[in-house]
This record gives sequence, structure tokens and C-alpha cells, in this order.
Amino acid sequence: MTKEIFLLNISGQDKPGLTSALTEVLADYGAKVLDIGQANIHDTLSLGILFEIKSKAKSAAVLKDLLFKAYELGITAKFTPITSENYEKWVSFQGKDRYIVTLLGEKLSAEQITKVTKVISEKNLNIDAIKRLTGRISLNKEEEYPRACIELSIRGCINDKSEFTEKFMQISQDLDVDIAFQEDNIYRRNRRLVCFDMDSTLIQTEVIDELAELAGVGEQVKAITESAMQGEIDFKESFTQRMKLLEGLNEEVLQDVAKNLPITKGARRLIDTLKSYGFKTAILSGGFTYFGHYLQKELGMDYVYANQLEIKDGKLTGGYVGEIVDGLKKAEYLKEIADKEGINISQTIAVGDGANDLPMLNLAGLGIAFHAKPTVKNNAQNSISSIGLDGVLYLLGYHDRHIDLLE
Repeated sequence: MTKEIFLLNISGQDKPGLTSALTEVLADYGAKVLDIGQANIHDTLSLGILFEIKSKAKSAAVLKDLLFKAYELGITAKFTPITSENYEKWVSFQGKDRYIVTLLGEKLSAEQITKVTKVISEKNLNIDAIKRLTGRISLNKEEEYPRACIELSIRGCINDKSEFTEKFMQISQDLDVDIAFQEDNIYRRNRRLVCFDMDSTLIQTEVIDELAELAGVGEQVKAITESAMQGEIDFKESFTQRMKLLEGLNEEVLQDVAKNLPITKGARRLIDTLKSYGFKTAILSGGFTYFGHYLQKELGMDYVYANQLEIKDGKLTGGYVGEIVDGLKKAEYLKEIADKEGINISQTIAVGDGANDLPMLNLAGLGIAFHAKPTVKNNAQNSISSIGLDGVLYLLGYHDRHIDLLE
């Protein structure tokens, strides 16, 4: 029996019942739907249906009835015949590797999208779908917290992923846009643990610098902190040097600093959403447990691993209790928590800003450098520099409606 394949493209003003009316016509002729997809921009519909019909006589009749139905509905219908050879070639392409490219910023421009999609096309990759993850923006009302995000689902073979990501990194630097690149695998859709650095990630300060200011050694400690975060000196050595400079600081100061920790924009929105969807969360910090536990209670997080200050007679001794939590230790704790919770390491996320965060950023299934130093951004899998911490949600594929539903 002769079989014919057609691609039906529908465009026009969207309204309820369009898909139902069109597929009802196909059903009357016993058509087999091979693929279907739909997009809606500003109430304008773009609908595609790939269908197979068993005989030539039937195909002529079904096309006629579809055209009549389209006219009746006030929409435009276009038909494209597809050969069996082209169809099979298209089907064989379905098995290619899939990736997700996420563009994120306060706003997105045509130039940014052009540059990114050009890299994709130059690598002979196909864009299967484009989704907007942020809500629609008013042209009259100024947004208090502007953010824009689109997600591209792409398919094909990539021989050199590093070259691919390097080009995205250059675009990111040139055009002030965050570009995340991830494999679209089962782990990407089933993340379960998110581990955060604390200072300059969950909070917008370096606590040790604040303590140093109060101890009268601010400039000395800040210089050591910056050098450590840039990766210029070993974290353990820098930590020991800074701790010695805090000797004699009153314990009462710690509580005042904790009460006034400046929580990063988007952090509450992110943590609340993660908790609502069943994620485990952890603070893995080269800072101090005193402030980590305060933040844990404030945000409702599951785990805290940080350094413990040594306090005697109500004053800091300049020492610490236990092992220093450096970069390698953070990575160890990430793996330890994942093992404890029965979570595959590929289902984990790590977020941080400093050089001492790189071991956990590179160990996690998804590592994100957050408003990080250039050295860290250049060595991390992905980065967010354009908006707040809730940008992590868009890299996970959440739409604003999934988030706002919980607020």
C-alpha cells in the first residue's frame, strides 16, 4: 500500500481548540502522527505536525479538508511532502548527542543570540528547540531585578568540547552574557544535591575581612584574602596567616557580624525553590562554622562544613580547632555528602567564587563559578556573573512559573 508523508505547518492567531480541530481531521482519515511541536510567541501560534497517510487518494482528501478547516479557523496552513529517504535520514539524526546551551543576563540582545547560534551552526549542530525560561518583561514598568534567560536544545556530534566552550567564554566576555553549556543527559535532569561556598557566594562579603576590620588589621588581612582567592598563595598558608592576625578579638563581635550578614541577591529564592523540589543543600566553606550555622538556620540548609574558631576566655586565640577546610577538603565533603545521601556525583552541583572552590566545582556534575575571579571563571565548567544566585535555577531548566508557583 502506498504511503505518503507530509509536514503540516500552521501559523496564525492562537486560540483554544486549534490542535484538537486539526488532529480530528487527521483522525478521520486514519493518519499516523510521526512528530508534533508547537511554539507560541505573543499569542501567535506556530504548530508543526508530521503525519503519514496510507494512500494517495486519501492524502488528496485530507489535505483538502485540512485547508478548509484552517480557513474556517482563520489560520494559515502550509504542506510540505517528505520523502521516505529524507524522513529516515532525519530519524537517524535523532540518536546524536544532545546538549543544552543557556543564555542568561539582565537582558538579551539579538547580537548575543547571533554570536552563540553562529558557533552552533559552524559546528554543524542543529537547534531542536528554544525556550524562554524567564517571565515576559514590561516595556513601561522598570524591573526591580531584571533578568532574561533562554535555553537552546541542540543536537549533533562535538569532537572538541573545550574549543566549543572557549568560544562561548569569549562571547561571554565580549558581550556581557552568561553562557552555560551542558550535556543533556539523565543526570542533568535529576540533580539532587547543591553545595555552596559561603563568603562572596551565599553572602556578599568575606567574613574574615570584616573581623579583621574590627580587630584593626583590615588591610593586612584583605591583601592575604585576595591573594588566596586569586590562587596566588596556598589557602592553608593564607588561612593560618590571617587567623594569627585576629588574636585577641572579643567573641561578642561574632554575633553582631552574624546578625548583619548580607545575603546575596537571589539566594533565598534559590534555596526555597531547591528545598521545595526535594534537593539537599550544603555550605562548604573556608570560612567559619559560627557564621555557617547561623546561615544554615536562616536559609534552612541541610549541611555545614567550615573551620572552627578557637576561643578562650571570650577571645579569639588566633588559632582554629580541627582540620583546615581548604579546596581539596571541600571536594571531599561534597563526595561524602553525596555518598551519605545515595546521590551519584553526576547529580551534584557546586557553586563558588574562589580558587579554593575549583576542586569541588570540577568534581560536581555541574560546577558554577559565581561572580568569580577571572582565574576561577576560566577554569570552571560554567559561570554566572550577570544576575543573582537564583540564576542557578535557570541552568537547571526551571521556568519562572515553576519558581513563582512556590512563592
